[in-house]
Amino acid sequence: MTDMTADLKQRFSQLQEGDVDVVILGAGVNGAGLFRDLSAQGVNCLIVDKSDFGSGTSAAPSRLIHGGLKYLETGEFRLVAQSALERNLLLKNAPHCVEALPTFVPIFSWMRGIPAALRTLLGSTTAPRSRGAVLVKIGLALYDFFGSRNRVMPRHRFLLKSRALKEMPHVTPQIVAGGIYYDAKISRPERLVYELVKDGLETNRSSVAANATALVSAADGLLTFQRSDGYAFSVRPKLVVNAAGPWIDHVNAALGAPAHLIGGTKGSHILLDHPELVRSLNGHMIYFEADDGRICLVYGYLGQALVGSTDIPCDDPDNVRCEEHEIDYFIDSVRSLLPSLRFDRDQVTYSYSGIRPLPASDASSPGLISRDHSAPVFERQAGRPFPIISLVGGKWTTFRGFAEEVADTVLARLQRTRKTSTERLAIGGGRDFPLDSNARAAWTRTVATKTGIETSRADELLSRYGTTAAAILAYPSAHDDGERISGAPRHSAREIDWIARQEMVVHLSDIVFRRTTMAIEGLLTIQGLREIGAIAANALQWDAQRLAKEIDDVVASLAKFHGQTLTEESVRRAASPASR
Repeated sequence: MTDMTADLKQRFSQLQEGDVDVVILGAGVNGAGLFRDLSAQGVNCLIVDKSDFGSGTSAAPSRLIHGGLKYLETGEFRLVAQSALERNLLLKNAPHCVEALPTFVPIFSWMRGIPAALRTLLGSTTAPRSRGAVLVKIGLALYDFFGSRNRVMPRHRFLLKSRALKEMPHVTPQIVAGGIYYDAKISRPERLVYELVKDGLETNRSSVAANATALVSAADGLLTFQRSDGYAFSVRPKLVVNAAGPWIDHVNAALGAPAHLIGGTKGSHILLDHPELVRSLNGHMIYFEADDGRICLVYGYLGQALVGSTDIPCDDPDNVRCEEHEIDYFIDSVRSLLPSLRFDRDQVTYSYSGIRPLPASDASSPGLISRDHSAPVFERQAGRPFPIISLVGGKWTTFRGFAEEVADTVLARLQRTRKTSTERLAIGGGRDFPLDSNARAAWTRTVATKTGIETSRADELLSRYGTTAAAILAYPSAHDDGERISGAPRHSAREIDWIARQEMVVHLSDIVFRRTTMAIEGLLTIQGLREIGAIAANALQWDAQRLAKEIDDVVASLAKFHGQTLTEESVRRAASPASR
C-alpha cells in the first residue's frame, strides 16, 4: 500500500465516524480552489470527482491566465478588474507554472469597429467584431488601468506598421499597426488543480479528496459514493457545492434540484510541431481576428505552437473533441495571418476540446455570452436537508477570487468566520520558489549537492514541478533519476515513481495527461507508455491484466479525443531536445 493510499484510507475511515461540513462535487479548478480555501478556514470538506482532478473543462483551456481584454467590449468591467488582479496574483503565487506572456495584436484598419463597440456596450447582441487601431488603443489603455493593482508587468506599447512588422516579421503586411500588451500563460494547468487539492489536504487533516469516485445515490440527506475500486462510503453534509462544470445540471437533477443553469460552448485547440513559427514568435502570443471576425490566438507552448480556439454551442461534455472542420479552421486562420510560413495538417501533433460551463443564455453569438461567474443557491427542502450552491461560469484566471466569494457565503451559512486569506497563499510547487536568477542558482546548487545530480537537471525539474522537485529527488525510490523514459529522455523513472506513489494516481491516464504534460507534448511512445505503466503497476499493485487495460485506455483516449496515434517513436520525432 502506497503512502498516499494509506492516508486516503485513514481519512475515509474518519468519514464513517462523523459527517462532513461541505461536500464539493467536481474537482476542476473552481471546485479545487474552493476546497483549498474552505480547508484553510478549518471547514471539513469532502471533494469528489467521477474522473480525476482537473480532468474535465479545466484540462481544456487556452492555457492562458488573462485579464479578459475582450470583456471590455461587453462592458464587463468588474470581471476585467478581477481577472487582471487574479492574473497578477497567480504570477506571484504559482511562479513554477505561470509566467508573463507578451501579446501582439495585429491591426488592419484605423477607425473600424467604433460604432459596433458602442452598440455592444448599449446591449446589442448582433454587433460585428472588427476592431480598428483607435478602438484597440482605447482598449489597451483601459486594460492597463484595470491591471494596475499588484502590477507585475509593463504597460502596453502601440506600434506603427514598419515597427510592428519588425517585431513580427511573418505577420501579413496588410496590417496598418500593432499593439503589444502583457498577459500570462500557464504551462501545467491540470497539475495545478491537483496541487490545489493537495494544499487543502495538508491544511486540514479532516478534509478528504477522492478522484475516480461517483455519486451513486442521494436520499434524505445521505450521499453515497463509490470509488472505481468498489470502495463505497456515505456522508451527511451540512451543505453541498455543485462544481461539476458542464455537468452541473445533471448533478443537480441527481440531487433532487433539477434546473437549467448551463449553456455551454465548445472550445477546441491544436498543437503544431512548427519550430520556425515558435522561433519567430520570440516568446509572444499573437491575438488576432480570423477572417470570420472570431478572436484566435497562437503562441509557443512547451516547444510547440498552440492555436485556438473555437466557440461553438455544445451540450455533450462526455464526447467533446476537436473535429476535422475545426482543425481546418485553425490552419486556414494562421495561414492567412502568417502567409510566409507553411502550415499543413501533418504539423498537428495533438488536439483537445472542452465545454465552457457558461450560464444559459439566449445571446445570438456564443462570443457574447458572459464569462462572469455566479453561485445560485437551491435552499434545503423536504427530503434534502442541505442547500446546494452551484458554481456557474467562471474561468481559469478567476478561480481563486470565485472560490473566496463562495467560501465567504459558505462560512456565513455555517456561522463561522474567515481565518486567513488566500490572496498571498502560494500554490503547491510555487511555495518558496526562487524568484530571481541568483536565488534560483543557489536553490539548484543546494539540491544538486544533496542529490548528486547536475545543476542543469535540478533547474529543469524546478521548472517542471516547482520546489516539489526537491522532495522528488530526495524520495527513497528504487529508480534512479538517470533512468529515463523511452521517447521522453528528459523524464525519469524516479519522477513517475514519485507521482504514482505520492500524487493520488488511480489510472495511468492520470500520470500522462495530468500530473505530467507528456501526452500533450507528443512525447509518448508505445514503449515509453509500457515503461511508465510498469512503474505505476509496481507502485499501485496492478496485475498484468489491469496494466494492459490501463495502457489500452490511454491509447484509445489519445486516438479518440486527441487525434494522436502512438507508435514506437514519439509523435514529435523532429522536435528539439530542449522542448522535451
